Amino acid sequence: MHHRCIFTKLVAFGTIILASGCATYYQANQSFNQDFERGNLESALATLQANTKEAKSKREFLYYVNNGLVLSMMSRYKESNAYLEKAFLFGEDYRMNYLNEAASYLTNPNVTTYRGEDHEHLMLLYYKAINYLKLGDTQAALVECRRLNIRLQQLSDRYKNENKFQRDAFIHTLMGLIYETDKDYNNAFIAYRNAATIYEEDYSRLFNISVPDQLKKDLVRMAWLNGFTSEYEFYKSKWNMPEGDFEMPPANQAEVIFFWHNGLAPVKAEWGINFLVDRRDNWVYFYNRELGINFPFSLEGYDQKEKDGLARLEVFRVAFPRYMERPLYFQEASIITNGAEQPLALLEDVNKIAFKSLQQRMHLELSKALIRVALKKVTEYQVKQEDKTLGSVLGVINAITEKADTRNWQTLPHSIYYTRVAVPAGQSKLTLTLKDGNRSTTHDFTYTLNKGQILFHTFTSLESRYPNYGFFDSDSYRD
Repeated sequence: MHHRCIFTKLVAFGTIILASGCATYYQANQSFNQDFERGNLESALATLQANTKEAKSKREFLYYVNNGLVLSMMSRYKESNAYLEKAFLFGEDYRMNYLNEAASYLTNPNVTTYRGEDHEHLMLLYYKAINYLKLGDTQAALVECRRLNIRLQQLSDRYKNENKFQRDAFIHTLMGLIYETDKDYNNAFIAYRNAATIYEEDYSRLFNISVPDQLKKDLVRMAWLNGFTSEYEFYKSKWNMPEGDFEMPPANQAEVIFFWHNGLAPVKAEWGINFLVDRRDNWVYFYNRELGINFPFSLEGYDQKEKDGLARLEVFRVAFPRYMERPLYFQEASIITNGAEQPLALLEDVNKIAFKSLQQRMHLELSKALIRVALKKVTEYQVKQEDKTLGSVLGVINAITEKADTRNWQTLPHSIYYTRVAVPAGQSKLTLTLKDGNRSTTHDFTYTLNKGQILFHTFTSLESRYPNYGFFDSDSYRD
C-alpha cells in the first residue's frame, strides 16, 4: 500500500513536470517576448505586470530588469529606475537558500533563485545612469558611476585569468561621459584611459573590438583640458591624430551623445551531452570522447549501496545551458547632420560577452550537472533494489526533470554603438541611417538645445534574425 501511494504521487509529480517544466524560459514567456520583439511595448508591459507573482518568485531579478528596460524604452524613466533599483538591491543581497540549492541536485537548477549574470548587473546600472541623464539629473548618474566602479572592482577581484571577461571597456567609457558632463575632467580622463586600455588589451583579443575613434578623441581632449602635456602628446602621436580632430565644440554649440541599441541579446537554450562511465578503484570517470571531456568523481564518503549505484552507471544524458545568438538585422549605422556623415562605433557586444560569461563557468556547470545526474541515478538504483516498478517510475521522472537553467535577461540589446555630434544651439536636425547590406532605413530627429548643453539620446532597433524562431519585423524606437 505504501509503495502504491508513492507510485501515485510520483506519477502525478512527473505529469506536472512534463506539462509545465519542459519549456525554456524564452518559450515560457512567449506572449511577452512576441509583444516586445514586435514593438508592442504597452502590451508587453501589461503582460509583464499582470504576472505580479513573478516579483516574489525565483525569477525576481528578471521581473525587475525587464520592467525597468521596457519602461525606459517608453520614456518612463522614474518608474524604470524604481524597478532597476530593486534589481540592484537584489544583487546586493548575497543570501542563499541552501535548501533550494540542495534540491537543485535532486531535480534541476531551476528550483534555485536566478541571481543574474555579471554583465547583467552592469547593464542594469547602465540603464539607470542613462535614465538619470535623460532626466537631467547628473548627480544621480554619478551615484550610478560609483556603483559601477564597485561592480567592476568585484568583477576584477573574482577573475584573475587574462582570458576571462573581468574588465568592461564600455562601462568605463560611460563613466567618462558622465564625469565629462559634470565637468570633472580629471576623472573623465582616468575613465577614458581605462576604457582605451581595456579595448586594446582585452576587447581586441576576446571580442575583436578595437578602440572607437570617438573615444580616442575624447581621451586626447581630456588630457589637453587637464594640462597633461605628456599624455596629450603620447596619445596624439600613438593614434596619429591630426590637430583639431579633438577640440572642444565652439561655445555657441551643443552636443548630442547618441547610443544605438542594436538587435536583441541571445537566449539560453538547453543542450544535452551523453556521458560514458568508467569505474576505477575508488573513482568514477564521466567522459565524452567526442568533446574531449573527462570528469573524475571520487567515491570517498559514499556507502556501499551508493558506490554500487555509481558503478552500475553506463551511459546517461546531462543537460546544461547554452546561448543561442539572435543575429543582427542591421549591420551598421551613421548620423548625418549639416551634410556631414559620422559612423556609429561599436562600444559593447553584449552577445559575445554573454557567451564568454557562460563559457567561463562551463566547467562548474558541467560538474554540477554531472553530480546532479549521478545522485539521481544512485537513488534510482537504490529504489529498484526495493521495488523495480517504483524504481522504473523514478527513472522516468529523473529523465523528465533533467533540465538546464535557461533563464537570462533576454530584452537586452545584442550590441551597443555610439557617436557624439556637435550641433548649433537652438533647433537642429539629425538623420540616423541604419544599413542592412544595400538597403537602408532612415529616422529623423529634431532637438532644441542650449549652448554648451550635452544631450544623451538612445535609439533601440528591435529587428533581429532568428535562426530557430523565424524573423519578426519589428519597429524601432527612439527613447
